[in-house]
Amino acid sequence: MKFINGHEAKAASIVMNREDQTKRDGRRSRCEMSSVQLFLDQVKPGSEAESMWLKDMFSFITQHVCSVSPAPHATGESLTEGEPFGWSVSLSVTVVKKIQDNMDVSHTLPVSYRPVSVSELLSQQNLPCVSRLSWTTNQQRVWAKEAELSLPGSKALPRVNLLLIGCLTPGDDGHWRLTDGSGSVRCELLSPSPLWLNRLVFLPHWNYIPHNAPGQQAHMGCVELIGSPVLLSPGPELILAGAVGRGGLSKVMGVREAAGVVQRRIRGQRVSVSGRVGSVCPVLVVSGTTFFCFTLTDDGHSLPVLVKDVGRLWWCQCVCVGQSVCVTALRVCVLRGWRGNNILCVTDQSEIHTDYTRTHTPENENHTHHNTETQSQSDTPPPLMMSHSCEEVESETLTVQSGVRLKESRLISYQGTVTQVVSEGAGLFTLDGQVGLCLAYQPSPRRKLRVGDKVELHHVHFLYRPCPDFPPTILCTCLRSSLRVTEFSRVGNPPPSLSCPGDGALPRLLLEKSVGVSEYLWTCHLSSQLSRSLVPTGPSQQCVCALSWKLMEFIWRRGGGRRDIYSEMLDEPHTCPLTQYLVNPAVHQCIGLSELSQSLLSDCWSSAALRSLLPPGGSNLTRPEINSALAWSSSTLNSDPQTGASLRQRPLLVVGVLELPSHTSEHKHTLQLRDETGVVSCVVTETDEGGQKAAFNTAWIGCLVCVHQFTMVLERFLQSDFPSYQHLDQDKFITHKNCRVYLQFCLDHLHILSPSVAMTTHLQHRGMGSEKKQTVVKEKDGVQTVTRKRRNKERDSSVTMATRPCVSIVIRVEQKEGGTWTNTGMGLKEQEVGLTQSFLVRAALIGPVVKWGRDPKNEPMTGRETEGGGGREQVVLLFSGPSARWFPLLQPGCVYRVVAVNTQDPSVLIGSGVCGQKEVELHTDSMLEIRPDWRLHSLTHTQMVSSSVLSVSEVLDSSSELVSFQGVVSDKVILREPGPTDTGMSTHTHTHTHTHIQVIQCANFLVCVRLTVCDHTGRSLQVYLDLGHAPYPPGLLPGNKLLLSGFQRKVSRSGSVYCRFLSVSSVTVVSLGDSRSQPPPAPIMHLGSWTSSEQRCIVGQVKGHVVCFLFLHLQWSCSLCEGLYTQSCSSPQCGSSSSVFQSKAKLVIDDGTGEAHVWVSGDLVRPLLGLADSQWEGLQRVLRVKGHVRVYPRGRSLVSDGDSDDFLLRFLLSVCSSDAVCGPVSLTCRKLSNLRPEELRRFSRGDRDFVTRMSRPLQLSCLSITSSGLT
Repeated sequence: MKFINGHEAKAASIVMNREDQTKRDGRRSRCEMSSVQLFLDQVKPGSEAESMWLKDMFSFITQHVCSVSPAPHATGESLTEGEPFGWSVSLSVTVVKKIQDNMDVSHTLPVSYRPVSVSELLSQQNLPCVSRLSWTTNQQRVWAKEAELSLPGSKALPRVNLLLIGCLTPGDDGHWRLTDGSGSVRCELLSPSPLWLNRLVFLPHWNYIPHNAPGQQAHMGCVELIGSPVLLSPGPELILAGAVGRGGLSKVMGVREAAGVVQRRIRGQRVSVSGRVGSVCPVLVVSGTTFFCFTLTDDGHSLPVLVKDVGRLWWCQCVCVGQSVCVTALRVCVLRGWRGNNILCVTDQSEIHTDYTRTHTPENENHTHHNTETQSQSDTPPPLMMSHSCEEVESETLTVQSGVRLKESRLISYQGTVTQVVSEGAGLFTLDGQVGLCLAYQPSPRRKLRVGDKVELHHVHFLYRPCPDFPPTILCTCLRSSLRVTEFSRVGNPPPSLSCPGDGALPRLLLEKSVGVSEYLWTCHLSSQLSRSLVPTGPSQQCVCALSWKLMEFIWRRGGGRRDIYSEMLDEPHTCPLTQYLVNPAVHQCIGLSELSQSLLSDCWSSAALRSLLPPGGSNLTRPEINSALAWSSSTLNSDPQTGASLRQRPLLVVGVLELPSHTSEHKHTLQLRDETGVVSCVVTETDEGGQKAAFNTAWIGCLVCVHQFTMVLERFLQSDFPSYQHLDQDKFITHKNCRVYLQFCLDHLHILSPSVAMTTHLQHRGMGSEKKQTVVKEKDGVQTVTRKRRNKERDSSVTMATRPCVSIVIRVEQKEGGTWTNTGMGLKEQEVGLTQSFLVRAALIGPVVKWGRDPKNEPMTGRETEGGGGREQVVLLFSGPSARWFPLLQPGCVYRVVAVNTQDPSVLIGSGVCGQKEVELHTDSMLEIRPDWRLHSLTHTQMVSSSVLSVSEVLDSSSELVSFQGVVSDKVILREPGPTDTGMSTHTHTHTHTHIQVIQCANFLVCVRLTVCDHTGRSLQVYLDLGHAPYPPGLLPGNKLLLSGFQRKVSRSGSVYCRFLSVSSVTVVSLGDSRSQPPPAPIMHLGSWTSSEQRCIVGQVKGHVVCFLFLHLQWSCSLCEGLYTQSCSSPQCGSSSSVFQSKAKLVIDDGTGEAHVWVSGDLVRPLLGLADSQWEGLQRVLRVKGHVRVYPRGRSLVSDGDSDDFLLRFLLSVCSSDAVCGPVSLTCRKLSNLRPEELRRFSRGDRDFVTRMSRPLQLSCLSITSSGLT
């Protein structure tokens, strides 16, 4: 006996298995070859190309199709080796015949087409495409041309020659899918039939749209089936009788009868109900359960049906509004969360039959077409409205309050074409080019609407003008509305829109909170604005949505509660967040800083003609006066048009990060607001218990804020040489012009969207339950994410600063000097050489230098920071170059922590002394130069220095030489030469409501500015600012309150007090004035006391009566040389052809306490003479021939230097001596200098002459005239 070991036996077994497999493969190959030949014999190809095409088709069907549709077997026995290929032959023959039936030319095969598997389609086809078997080349060209003409700017889908074959199967989420042996793809159908499900089909006409969203997988593509599929295999027909029998029922009941069954609710009962579909709700996912609802209506009754069985979710694409259906095997269940409770629910035995008509009950025929007015919204839908008729449907207005109307929406049906995807993520589209569509109140559909889709909407809310940022007509869907695509788009996907974040964050918030459509649309538009102004380097798009939502809640003052989804879908009458909506045409509008600046700059010169920039009576100004008046001008615009002139018709708001001025900025005196589009300078104040004051809190730096109330200031700078008023329309006389813009606002008008780390610390330690603390510290989850990300980014960017050691010292600012230009060059880089801004701060040391392991920022002061302090030691801080950016936040009386980072050496914060000569005692404080990388943090403890700050009245009565005071700007004058001018004739005065001057360094004509400031008593003081060596501070606007520190008080030759700017002086805006407020009136002065040298007031009101005229001069003067002008200029060297009319008068006024001589000029002479405008114009025409006329005094008699018979002289003599002129009058005058205090006067009395010394009368210049008499 021969024994075989285990290894030999195993090897022999492997050899035998291989031989058996080889035999089976051979037999299978022979069967396949014979099957292919059998297939070819049945089809009979006409050419070699058709033969190859048929072989490829047979191979494709065998590999990808037969596996999803196996051959039917009655016995259930396994297939033999040849049977699969027999089924393949039969199926392949069927496919080829169906393909030929769908071709225009049936005697040939489409050899240019090839079958494609689902996996290949998903992985290889990356562009949208269309395939249509029956097309010829000309037909395809006509189709593409029609598609592109209907949607200008779009490209038709490219054609591909591909064939799709597979089985239509239901998906878990309610969508249909096309499945073959390689995979499955989502399939969208226009009007699917339940008979198509689980059937093998061939698609003759279809689109394929790949999903190109970032982060999505390839299986997210979608096949759009155009028309009906071609059924390839027989399937079981749905027979209603059999279905009913399986449900245990013998009849189908109507909606009215089924409603009674729902109310009684018999356990285990199953019913079949037929009716017309009244509404179809979208598919929802709540707590992991997917479901949808639809209502059946009949004869004025409606009944909801709940579908939550996973195997029946595909019904959502089969039921359409207005369609007659029958649903079998329904049971009555309780729906928790809905007050209606009982509802019909689909079971696993339920079936749906579409296009069903009840024939066994005669009266049901009438019910099918019955439609009542009360149920038109739930039963048969109203007629489909065309786009042009939507504007004619006006919603009902419920209430009107402060321009905001509460309106009630209407429910309509609509058909239209998608012409624009405004924001896919926000669910916003445009239909027919003029109707807006909002889908945000429904869950986001899996298939996104595309441009060119034709849609049908039912139970959609019609709204008119809910938001001014969108089209006036808006259609909005709720959870009761249904949207069905009736025709797929013929064009490709446009590039993604940047108008709104596309991640669906806003609709997700909307599904949780009941917020009106007006608020939502406004939030969407705000998100689009913030996406451009804050992204990419700012927060992410999800953070932008959270910021927009938070800002919406602040602006609209509406937070919104939770939505009741079941009531919204099922309740009658229907109620939802869209039932009522607000119409507010004056809602805020967000604008980017770059757009704001460009709009202001473009509006700077276009909105103001040069003639409008001149003061009243500008046509009578001479050449120097015109060019001086045009040298600088300004205008202000309010953010809210209800408070004054504005840039837009709606209130504006801006969003940005509040920052210190950059080291390259020319405006070191102001903070700046920055976003990704631009930056704008800002004059900022803040409010505490004592009222408004200059901004000092450094915690605002780095905060993302929304400014919802501000003033825009435009300044115009013009160098010109206009010969006369008539030449103002000729630009050739302009040599240079420039414009600057900036904002001014109070920090109370800021809303914090994302606080800085320092602001969070400040709010936490403030110990007050203010609104800001609640809205910042106790934020909602979405906004907390924004804040947390910004804090992490801030910490990450400054990790080297925060974790490294540092030293600090606490100071209290005693005095801040103004900024000056200093020449630098030693030890600096080449680009830093030149003039830089610098300033000094005198401060008191609160305590010693303290070491820290990290930057303490604005944490409260510790005990070791105040040890041995008390503020007795003084130090001078030097801010120069980049460190000068701290100028806007350093205010006298405030406490700051100076932090020197990246060091543990206390000596860096110890000021150095000044070396002096031997035996010379120096009384000076140590000096400390602030480095660019050092930080300053304001502390909550402040002690404002108020005892040394005077009012205007106190300055007038004071004797100090150096003063600091506060006052409100009431007037502003540009001077050619610095210093007080007593006559006021060589300057031009501007008294606009809001004005501001900023020096252009190259403009030598702006050397000095004279400000007139006053206090609440009306007493005023003139302040002269020399701009030769210092940058001009912004915000010097009439109505603004200024703190003027370190000014020199001086007394003029006339005895008037004025103040002059010194190198140690500084100007700070402490309060912003109202553009509509008027300065306090000047105090009433008595002429007898005003002559006293002790009376320091320079402007006052005088009430008295006119005694007589001492002088009257009317003259036509040359606008160039100011010589006499008759028919031409009297100067032969001039040759000018333009003239101006000038008038001057001097009169005596008496108020009972004394007399004064008052000078009157310009347009004030006409009301003084009591002449009407027509009389004044006629007087000027008469005087054209003569050129001038003078009426002057001789004693108390009025005489002239002309012919006494001249009618013009007699008229003027009559006017000057009339009782109407020599009567009571009220004037506002400025006191002029008295160069001759006393003079000798000779009087004759009889035969004797008397000579006496008399004081010169008080000299006044009239500023304004009040026509009312004495009171």
